[in-house]
Amino acid sequence: MPEEAHEAEGAQAEEAKAEAKPKAADGKGEAKKATRILNVNVGVLGHVDSGKTSLARALSTMSSTASFDKHPQSKERGITLDLGFSAFAAELPERLARNAAGFEQLQFTLVDCPGHASLIRTVIGGAQIIDMMLLVIDLTKGIQTQTAECLVVGELTADELIVVLNKLDMLPEASRAEKLERMRKGVRKALSQTKFCDAPMVAVAARPFAEGSEGSNSDLANLSALPPVGIGELIDEMRARVSLPTRSDDGPLHFAIDHCFPIKGQGTVCTGTILSGTMAVNQMIEFPELKVERKVKSIQMFKKPASSASQGDRVGVCVTQLNADALERGIACTPGSMRTWTVGIVAVRPIRFFKGASKTYAKFHLTVGHTTVMAKATFFGVADDAAAGVDGAPPPAARADADAPAAARAASAPVPAMAADLLAPFEFERQYVFQEALRTATSDVQWALVELEQPVTSTLGALLIASHLESDLNLNVCRLAFYGRLLADVESGDSAALARLRVFKHKAKTGQVDRVQDAHTIIGKGLVAPTTDINQFAGMRVHLGPLVGTITGSFGKAKFKMDFSAHDLDLKGVQEAIKGAQIELRYRRFIYDPKRKMVQSGDGRKKT
Repeated sequence: MPEEAHEAEGAQAEEAKAEAKPKAADGKGEAKKATRILNVNVGVLGHVDSGKTSLARALSTMSSTASFDKHPQSKERGITLDLGFSAFAAELPERLARNAAGFEQLQFTLVDCPGHASLIRTVIGGAQIIDMMLLVIDLTKGIQTQTAECLVVGELTADELIVVLNKLDMLPEASRAEKLERMRKGVRKALSQTKFCDAPMVAVAARPFAEGSEGSNSDLANLSALPPVGIGELIDEMRARVSLPTRSDDGPLHFAIDHCFPIKGQGTVCTGTILSGTMAVNQMIEFPELKVERKVKSIQMFKKPASSASQGDRVGVCVTQLNADALERGIACTPGSMRTWTVGIVAVRPIRFFKGASKTYAKFHLTVGHTTVMAKATFFGVADDAAAGVDGAPPPAARADADAPAAARAASAPVPAMAADLLAPFEFERQYVFQEALRTATSDVQWALVELEQPVTSTLGALLIASHLESDLNLNVCRLAFYGRLLADVESGDSAALARLRVFKHKAKTGQVDRVQDAHTIIGKGLVAPTTDINQFAGMRVHLGPLVGTITGSFGKAKFKMDFSAHDLDLKGVQEAIKGAQIELRYRRFIYDPKRKMVQSGDGRKKT
């Protein structure tokens, strides 16, 4: 871990020392039964300098890891560089109290995400742990580039969004109401193409008269003695919109670690969010990236010792004999429950705001949890035999993508949070057609064989987001290209495993008519090289204009005979029907088949 990161963790390291105290290890230090708290993780996202950290500070009553820009470089540069965590308690709404399974209090944990374009991978990683999202918009500037990208990330990771129109105090009082209403209409129009079209909007001034100095060391940051404006209304809206998150203690532990730092004499503290399963003091957990297992020495939730924690909880965990420098971000899990992979089958969908093309074999950035690596993909979809013809011939160019109405439907289709609709098991027995690129004007599920340049560790079903982070930051474009779910992993270089993946390309060989022998027999030539034995193609179908026939065998040197007895034309009718036509042998070749067989659909004909 860099030296400045150690400095940044100094404050929270002091706070976290209580985690490592022996009294917390077995829960005996707790004087009474702890209040059951329903924790809801809220992402605070938006463009750089929109006031996200000021908003988190105005809302929060408890600070945690890297909150409020503790990082020295954050203070120096005046922007958020890392994920910051803080929290505040609220009264549990009555509608939740009736169904909250014994919870007595509501806690909102705020995940303050960076807004700078270069830190979008940090935003993507942080957004995957949230239940709800606050999209912060600067009232003086409106929706900006990173606002739009954060909205895309929010569509993939959350079902509830509240738009926070910040810096209300920066609007002239005389025209404030008019400008605020104009901004509301503009934002509503931008949201109309998303699943958040009815999202509520709350106007606030998180830090009156001091927003321009957010995170800086300037004296201006301390000038305002005015309290924040609109925070109470925002909390009321959050309570009104919050729903009971789906939580389960079942399944293996998946702990997403966002910070890791040492405490002298105690061990290493890992802070993060439990995405699935449970964790308890004295439990053995695995750090799969480091290939080590360690025992949980103590657990703490916002400075309070705990004997256990479950899905959705944000915790600090103390373990011994773990090198903090080796794991700034990563995963802890039930031993043996995670897999490290470099090749995987992923169900994918395009992100409609991406204007580029996601081409097969082209490189892109792939984010899985807190990890981003370079990757390439081979895209494929369900074979459409009805459109392609009985032999699987390439469909007409007009069908290369969906029609305009289908494109419109695809563009407006709602995006289920966390891409939950992509989790259907992959069917290896099906045939799939190779695609040169990911199709954008369709709502159908597509797939990709994703190959990573470096291995990553995740669960099956993990959410993946593909992006082009190399794009010019000055361009007003969305860099997020597509998203998906990992359905299966394939061991790199395992040709036998790849052969199970039945992805084919449409192929065709063409030849010429040598002569028409009679109404049902035609002699052809030029279909294959003179040195190729034509008899290996015997029994395969050929197309000749409107006629469909079968190769019966060779005819002399480099020629072959075809049977067209299925039609009822006479000799003259045949000659007229095939005038100017070429012989076409249509077939499929499965790209992962080591024997490279030629296959025709329908009758299962195969030729090597």
